[in-house]
Amino acid sequence: MKRQTIADLSLLMATFVWGTTFVVVQNAISFLEPLSFNAVRFSLAGLLLLAWAVVRSRSLLSDLSWRVIGAGAWMGLWLFCGYAFQTIGLLYTTSSKAGFITGLSVVLVPLFSVFILKQKPTANAAIGAALAAFGLYWLTGGAELSFNRGDLFVFFCAVSFAMHIIVTGRYSSRYSTVLLTTVQIFTVAALCFLFAVWFEDAADMWNIAVLRRPEVWGALAVTSLLATTAAFFIQTAVQKYTTPTRVALIFAMEPVFAALTAYLWAGERLSPSAWLGGVAIFAGMILSELPSARLWGKRWREKRNISS
Repeated sequence: MKRQTIADLSLLMATFVWGTTFVVVQNAISFLEPLSFNAVRFSLAGLLLLAWAVVRSRSLLSDLSWRVIGAGAWMGLWLFCGYAFQTIGLLYTTSSKAGFITGLSVVLVPLFSVFILKQKPTANAAIGAALAAFGLYWLTGGAELSFNRGDLFVFFCAVSFAMHIIVTGRYSSRYSTVLLTTVQIFTVAALCFLFAVWFEDAADMWNIAVLRRPEVWGALAVTSLLATTAAFFIQTAVQKYTTPTRVALIFAMEPVFAALTAYLWAGERLSPSAWLGGVAIFAGMILSELPSARLWGKRWREKRNISS
């Protein structure tokens, strides 16, 4: 199996984890505010990674340099901005519009790749991205076309997530995956803590009564280990073997997995347009994986030359 195929399947697995934990996180932030929840979540994940790095190889920490710290912090900044802008935007707009606008990162990534990475996406990837964008629109019930300040914040969230994919692709092949992921996660934890103190009742982060609630500690256990430590480690480790555009298309499956989880676990019913949207996103992802017409033609000519 090719490295790119393994990378894409690994990223799909990480996306599955993010999508299926959405319901769990929604329940938890009813008791612990979003930035406070993420501050605890990312702190636990960072400590887990740091402990693993020390146990696995103590000499690994000697590879820590200002360049690694700078790269990891830059990745962490974009990741934090994505979470923060989305949280603020949800105060002023609907969940369906936020879901659709956040998913526009699937279109922004190939655009940014052209200007920042000088990588031109294949025709199949470009068509797949457009198909996924339409799928997100249908999945979210046909988001209204009106625009308010909440939508603007969520658009900045989409830009941030797109930039996170871009910078992860740039640095993942240069530095240690463990160190890069650890610095990134601690950066998000520190920024979440600072803004939680500013905007939220941060005392709940140390409130044992809140943390002992099954909805909170259960969500923290699942998200810190699987949705943060494992998922972001996987992204950093394998993104070097695929393209940012394919990563964005795979990540567009997150709302599909979230909708299916809500359907199976929470009893939420999906509308026909939601099912159609999910199919369109999946089709866009598959289309991006197919060889381009030019490559098919090249292979056909090579086969014909061999047979003749």
